[in-house]
Amino acid sequence: MMVPVAPNDRWSLDFGSDQLTDGRRFRILTVVDDCTRRCPGLVADTSLSGVRVAHELDRFMIERGKPKMVVSDNGSELTSNAIPAWANASRVD
Repeated sequence: MMVPVAPNDRWSLDFGSDQLTDGRRFRILTVVDDCTRRCPGLVADTSLSGVRVAHELDRFMIERGKPKMVVSDNGSELTSNAIPAWANASRVD
């Protein structure tokens, strides 16, 4: 695996979750630049599909530049067809 030595070499994606006082659950997509440890973005919502994650990654790339690589665990949102298609179209490893 590539060791990040410059900004945008590698972004890590992960999800957190919590619950509102009324019992509704929500998730938070966290994107971290592994070199700078800065967070290109956070997205909180009650539903975060693979298509939505791809859309948000496009938005972060416009704001922060394109990463060379994106890494994540094997969560269902990140292994759906939408994320490999996004990575291929965006030319991101």
